[in-house]
This record gives sequence, structure tokens and C-alpha cells, in this order.
Amino acid sequence: VGEQLRNPCHGLTAFLPGPGSTAGASSPCEKACNPRLGNLAHGRTLRTETACGSHATEPFCTYAEDAMLRCKPPTCSHCSGAHAGLAHPPAAMADSPFLLPRTWWQAAGDAPQETIQLDLEATFYFTHLILVFKSPRPAAMVLERSQDFGKTWQAYKYFATNCSTAFGLEDDVVQRGAPCTSRYSSPFPCTGGEVIYRALSPPHATEDPYSEEAQAQLKVTNLRVRLLERQSCPCHLLEPPPLPTPHYAVYDFIVKGSCFCNGHADHCVPVRGFRPIRAAGAFHVVHGKCMCKHNTAGPHCQHCAPLYNDRPWQAADGKTGAPRECQSCKCNGHADTCHFDMDAWLASGNRSGGVCDNCQHNTEGQHCQRCKLGFYRDLRKPFSAPDACKPCSCHPLGSATLPLGPRTFCDPSTGDCPCKPGVAGPLCDHCLPGYWGFGASGCRPCDCARSCHPLTGDCHSSSSVDASWQQEALPFQTVLNESKPTWGWEDEQGFSALRHSGKCECKEQVLGNSKVFCGMKYTYVIKTKILSAHDKGSHAEVNVKIKKVLKSTKLKILRGKRTLYPESWTNRGCTCPILNPGLEYLVAGHEDVRTGRLIVNMKSFVHQWKSALGRKVLEILKRDCN
Repeated sequence: VGEQLRNPCHGLTAFLPGPGSTAGASSPCEKACNPRLGNLAHGRTLRTETACGSHATEPFCTYAEDAMLRCKPPTCSHCSGAHAGLAHPPAAMADSPFLLPRTWWQAAGDAPQETIQLDLEATFYFTHLILVFKSPRPAAMVLERSQDFGKTWQAYKYFATNCSTAFGLEDDVVQRGAPCTSRYSSPFPCTGGEVIYRALSPPHATEDPYSEEAQAQLKVTNLRVRLLERQSCPCHLLEPPPLPTPHYAVYDFIVKGSCFCNGHADHCVPVRGFRPIRAAGAFHVVHGKCMCKHNTAGPHCQHCAPLYNDRPWQAADGKTGAPRECQSCKCNGHADTCHFDMDAWLASGNRSGGVCDNCQHNTEGQHCQRCKLGFYRDLRKPFSAPDACKPCSCHPLGSATLPLGPRTFCDPSTGDCPCKPGVAGPLCDHCLPGYWGFGASGCRPCDCARSCHPLTGDCHSSSSVDASWQQEALPFQTVLNESKPTWGWEDEQGFSALRHSGKCECKEQVLGNSKVFCGMKYTYVIKTKILSAHDKGSHAEVNVKIKKVLKSTKLKILRGKRTLYPESWTNRGCTCPILNPGLEYLVAGHEDVRTGRLIVNMKSFVHQWKSALGRKVLEILKRDCN
């Protein structure tokens, strides 16, 4: 076979890497890559309508000419399917043209038309076809392909000695890119003539073999050649009858192609259930199931792997070599799969669209980024740990039921529980000092001047009361989890005056005369963000993050997390001044050095933070309050 047969895919090898290329089977496939090219007919069945000698022995003659186109004497023989040496089955077209060059398929002598068909078990990339005829090439034939396993067919190319007469089409010899050609339909040579078709020849040439346009042209599940009109060798006409009539005979049917992997694999394995046919001289079966790279999955790497759907799937870029890898979803180790959500993708500015599926370990959220209701974050463990979310341990009698549902839920940041009136402790499991009778309704106030026995209600002596109150009054320090959503007043039986305006009225201090502001002798002035709040029965605690310290006199105040203690808490369920979670405030108040508490009361100056307000207060502190 000539050099054109050995390297017929001019201009395509740059796009579809093969053995020895930088994206070959031995490479890590870091860029766009493709499995090696091979003969798709190897290891598969070629089907024809007839084969000579299948029913009875048939005579035939082969004609040839020399280099001067002078006729040689015919070579005549017989074919018989019953004798291996005389049989010419379709499988002979799919053996090696180099190891077994003189084997061929031959149609029955009385077949005016024939079909050669290759059926594939999966979708493959077809790059070019090479047909080497033993008989004269047909006067008319058509190459067709199917992309749906034979349900529908489309013509790739028409071949005819006269395209207009045979098919009513233009000839690409005259009109470039026409669907028909006369290049491969001459009666000469009478044997050994070639027919070559390149799938990406004009007008289908493309720079990126993984583009939609290229895939529409290259993908096949079935390929067939319909031989429509026999053609006699001119030498046959010189021989006196009764020599055998012309017939179709083909040495080689070579279907060059590769496994179809969208540029995301460099080798393939057999499709489940596929068993290659063993044939003499047929090696290197091209298999159809991709071994995917770039975090892709599927028989053709046509979608992202289960935990890599943070961006839309894309085929690799065959023009630039960009692999266009699938990106992993951020599930904090709590999900095995995720899916791509276009709404999330657009909302993120086309940066992240992955939504984790079936969050495990008592987590929830798009990224399994928070504990479920009824669980809280254990800050002693990394959030990726399977036991990072612990179940709430709220006492069933002392804990209050929240508006979120019939169950009692703790603060997902700290595990603290919402307590019923008069109940204390992170788990709401005992009465506050001054209360007794722990039960389903909470605790009742003592009838004593100060405190009483928590079980009987009997009054205590003053010394024991002082000791128990001092012990209970120590500030309960908690570490806050900044993961959203943080515990806010809207989730508790709350005490925000803003949300209960019918219960409480708060009168705010106004920044007027600087002498009045200085006269309040505030011991601290801070810029702070309100994080969360807790009803402790006898008092409230507001967790904040101090962002700036404008003044601090008695206690050392540092930026970071701290607790404010509103003094004006009442059993009507409110705190004054109003401190709403999520907002930033300028807070000026007094310190309780004995307990180490920052107190907020009706004398405090509390206003929502504005830069201008901060500058004005700082100026007053420096100019007028010294």
C-alpha cells in the first residue's frame, strides 16, 4: 500500500494525539488528550449481503494492466466457502494489510449492489476511511454513518464517475467542498485501487476536534459503504466470452478512529459485554470506554465526577490544550456527591455552582457548612470531622420550645439552650438563685427577701445567699462559632424591644451637648458588632465582637469577642437600649470592676455605628472630656 495509505490523515494528527505524542498513553494527561488512533474494524464483525462461494463454488477472473495501461492476461480461479483456501469472507477485509496483504472479501458474482457495514458497541470518533479494492472500484458508491446505533443514517460522501448523472450532485473536483467526488471512481487501476475519505476534509475542517461542530462530524456508532454500480475493467471487454461477469472484491476496509472521550482521557478499556473477535493479523483493538481524567466521569467523560460539579462540565479545548477540568465542590468532608445548580452559579458571579447532596454527620446547607437544628458545633474538633456536630443536650423540663418547631434547639454555635423563666445553666437544668421548684413550667420566684432552697422554697440565711449568688453571678464565657447562621434573637423567645414594641419602650440617650456626654463619665466607649443574645432568667447576655476601642479606663478591653450585660432586663421580655443582632453600634457605658462585666443600661449611649458619629465622639473624648 502506498504512502498515502500509511499516513492519510493529513492535518488531523495535530488534533488527535496518538502514540509518541505528548498526550499519548504514557503521559499524565495534564492537558487536552485523546486515546491513540487505530483501526476500528479490528476485533469487530464486518457485515456484507453476500460472499462468493457461500452456496456453491463460483468461478471468477481478475484483470490487471501494466504501467503503460496495457492489459495483462486475466487470472482466473474459483471461490468456495467450504474450503478455507478458497473462501473470501468479510472478515478478510479487517485483517492486517501488512501481514496479510493478499486476503480479500468478494461478493457473489450475481450481486449488482452490495453493502459493507461496521457496527460499533459505543460512540467512537471516526477520522478517515481507506478502502483498497481487488476489483475495479465501483462506478457509484456512498459512504454513510449513524450516530444512534443504526436508527437513522446520514451520507458522509458520494463517489461516482459522473456525480451529476449518478446522484444529481456537484463534483468536488470542480466545486470545492461538494458532497460528491469523482476522484476515486476511475476503472484504473483494475486492481489495488484506493478510496479515501477524511471526516474533517473541507467543508468540515476545524481547529478544535472537541468542539460541537467537530463532534457532529466525527461521532459514529455505525458505518457502512453501499456499492451501487459495478464497473468492468476495460481489459475485460477485450476478452472473448464466456468469462465470468464483473464482481465486487475488497482487500482492506480500514476505519481509522479512536475512543470518544471529549479530550479527557488518554486510553480506553472494553465496554461491558464486548468481546473482540479474534482474527489473523488483527491487533490493537480500539476499545470504547474511556478511563477519564480531569475529574470527569462517564463512558465518554461526558460529565463531571460525583464530587466535582462546582462548575459546568466542558469538553477539553483541542485548540489551546486547556483541559477544562471539573472543579470539586466544597462540602467540608460531609458529602459524597454534589450537583451543579445554575441559579447558584449565576448568584455567585459564575464562580461556584456546586450544591452538596445528602449532607452527612448532622450537617446541612449548600456546602454542608453548618450543623442541623438540634445539633451544635464542637469547636474542639475541625469542622470536617464526622463528629463535629454534637446533639443538643437541653433539659426537657427546663428548656423552652422555640418558634422554629415543636422541638427544643440549642445555640448551634455554643450548645447553650433557651431556658424557661427562672431556669439557669447552659443546659437549663437548674433554678436561678432566687427561684425554686424546677419543673415543666420553669422555676418560681422565692417568697423570701433574697433567696430560698431550690427544691423546697425555704428561705436561706443571708450568708448562704451571698455565697450562692456570687457563684452564679460569675460571667459565663462562651466561644462563638462564626459560621452562619449565628444564633440570633429572632430564633429565641426573645427580648428585643424592637420586636416587642407593645411590651417595652426604650428611651435612648441623644448626643447633644458635649458637656452632658462627658458628664456621664463613661468608663468605656467601643465600636461593636452584635452577634447573639441569651435569656439567662435573671439577666440577659449579649455576645458581641469589639472592633474598635475608643475609650477604656478601669478594665483592659481588647478587640475580639466579649459579652455585654444589659441591666434593664425585665420579665416582660425586653432589653434596653435596643441591640439587634448583625448590626454595628457605638456603645458608651460603665464597667463593673468587681465582676469584670461591661454594663449596658438606660444611662448608656447606644447608637447604630456611622463613621461620622465615631469621629464626632472621638473628638469629644479628646477635646472636652479630659
